Amino acid sequence: MQDTPPSVPDFTQWPSFPFEGELRVKQLDDPVPVEPPRRGEEDRECTACNAPDEAYIWVGERWRVRTMDRPTGLPMVLILESRSHLDLGDLPNLLAAELGVMTVRLERAIRSLDGVARVHVNRWGDGSAHLHMWFLARPYGRLQLRGTFLSLWDSILPPISEEQWRENLAMVAAWLAEFGGRPLAEPPRIRWQAPSSLSSPPPTSTIEEPDEETASVIEAADEIPEAEPVAAEDTDEAAPGRADDEASATPRAQTPDDEHRDEGGEPGIIDDMPTAGDGGTGAAGPTRE
Repeated sequence: MQDTPPSVPDFTQWPSFPFEGELRVKQLDDPVPVEPPRRGEEDRECTACNAPDEAYIWVGERWRVRTMDRPTGLPMVLILESRSHLDLGDLPNLLAAELGVMTVRLERAIRSLDGVARVHVNRWGDGSAHLHMWFLARPYGRLQLRGTFLSLWDSILPPISEEQWRENLAMVAAWLAEFGGRPLAEPPRIRWQAPSSLSSPPPTSTIEEPDEETASVIEAADEIPEAEPVAAEDTDEAAPGRADDEASATPRAQTPDDEHRDEGGEPGIIDDMPTAGDGGTGAAGPTRE
């Protein structure tokens, strides 16, 4: 006797749900006896630990902040990572306390941007064993984007302009640097134009560039479970270009200025907490899992 498929849940009728029309619940796979290792576990390489500081918009002694490789549909999407290779439940007391301070500080910095109403803070952690917290800015006035599905809307909405995106990154990095650390994101350069050229329209190009698919939050986070290995007899039926599509979903971190200040770290991040026994600042880098 076949199982009766579950009915579509009520949240599909919510105004914030990004899809409409006839929907069907997918069949749930059988549970696996042993879950595969995440990135940074066992023999799997940790992308965060291998990433240089130049891949981030702000770096401190124990924390780093990075972004997507290009603008997405939301005003701002940022990731807070620890330098040390630790997961959330493995943080010592000092880093656990600092995580709270950094979370509030980064939320305030993003919320200070024009056009931002709220900042959603998320942690999934199914793709990587290296701690990373997601910060998603909801546009002001977009009430349909409230709630659970904001990360889905990020890949549906048209991306914001790159100029505005880079300006927002520079403002957040500068905000964080007021409390220590080094801002690495640069604002967009001003495009100066001679007064004589203002009267004539710029030449238009006849070559159309292909649209670049915008990576979504979930895709960039590598939170999508990896596909099971394809059996040898099934390889001929595999969709061509699948590996290229998956590789393109993994974002490349931006490469801001690598000039270092004389003093690093986050001075005063926890004023009432002793810094002895900090435990170090293990090498780390960005991860999207």
